[in-house]
Amino acid sequence: MAFETYNYGVGLRNVGSYQISGHPFLTGTANMGSAGTEAKISFPYIAKSVTVIASGSSVIKVHFNSDSDGSVIAGNHYITLDSDEDSITFDSKCKEIYITSQTDNAAWELYASLTGIHTGSMYTLTGVGLTDASG
Repeated sequence: MAFETYNYGVGLRNVGSYQISGHPFLTGTANMGSAGTEAKISFPYIAKSVTVIASGSSVIKVHFNSDSDGSVIAGNHYITLDSDEDSITFDSKCKEIYITSQTDNAAWELYASLTGIHTGSMYTLTGVGLTDASG
C-alpha cells in the first residue's frame, strides 16, 4: 500500500497562515503633495488585514487597485476617510493597497498584519466591486 506525502506549508488557502499573529508593517506620509496624487503601498508578504488612518484635515480615498484608467474612482470602488483619525480596517488578503489624496498635503498612516505568504502567489484583485466602472 502506497501513501501519498503532503507537504504542509504557508499559502493563500492555508488557514493557519491567517490565524497566527501577523508580522507588523507600518508606514505613512506627512505630505502627499497636491490633490489627486496616488500612492501605492506594496507589502513584502501578503497582508491578512490593513488599517489606514487619515491624519489632520486630510481627505483620502483608499482602494485595492490603481485608478490610472479612472475606473476605480468612477466605479466608486474606494472608501473615503475625511477627518482627523478617521480610519478603516480591511480584513482582506492583498499584496498592495492604494491611497489617493483629495486634498493638498494629505497625510495618512498605515498598519498591516502580514502573513508569511509570498506576494507572487496572490491573484490580481479585479472585477465587480474593485475595478468595474459600471458598479
